[in-house]
Amino acid sequence: MLLKTLIVDDEPLARDGLRMLLSGDPEIGEIDEAKDGREAVEAIRNRRPDLVFLDVQMPEMDGFFVVREVGAERMPPVVFVTAHDAYAIQAFEINAIDYLLKPVTGKRFQEAIRRAKLRLQSQPGGETNRQILSLLETIASPRRYLSRVAVRTAGKTAFVEVGDIDWIKAAENYVELHAGSKTHLLHVALNTLEKTLDPDLFLRVHRSLIVNVRRIKELDPGFHGEYVITLENGAKLQSGRMYHEKLKALAANPF
Repeated sequence: MLLKTLIVDDEPLARDGLRMLLSGDPEIGEIDEAKDGREAVEAIRNRRPDLVFLDVQMPEMDGFFVVREVGAERMPPVVFVTAHDAYAIQAFEINAIDYLLKPVTGKRFQEAIRRAKLRLQSQPGGETNRQILSLLETIASPRRYLSRVAVRTAGKTAFVEVGDIDWIKAAENYVELHAGSKTHLLHVALNTLEKTLDPDLFLRVHRSLIVNVRRIKELDPGFHGEYVITLENGAKLQSGRMYHEKLKALAANPF
């Protein structure tokens, strides 16, 4: 049986792009469109699509409005489409809900449609609905990042404000917190600590280094994809090759 799909997006070009990608799939039948949240709710209720491509960021009534209005328990499988909301993307990944990042590429689309078909074949509707409900709860309860840490020093417990940390270095089962002229040792793995830090403030630049981006003064690119990072206090750190794109993006202006 051919799959009936619904594309929900306020941008005509975005709808055209998804329609073109869907039209090339022999297992896709009817393709409907909705240009806003209200049209989407009506289409889902009346046309009962098998699969919905739902834009997250739409004026007035966004994708989450659509889910709430229809009811997560009555929603067909959804592939969310988003432009740049890093927190939403993290929420989708945590709750095993698929998403497409604009601009949608053919390769990523093929991966998403493959997953959607598998979900339609093997995953009970109740499980998908539970995932969507969990997603909405995650979005409605924004994550709180670590604001300070307790460290042991000279037999006492001292508190270090996270915003005062310049950079962090892995030291086996510990991390070194470099804050001004002081270095504190904290018994935690770097990967574990990274998950508690605000990604808008701290950036992993090496498998053993995390930097407070507000402390970066200069980036000096090397020949093999690394950067020499100079902090405001004069400290110099070497990035790893695999973090090249993150630092390149950090060095680019948003216009």
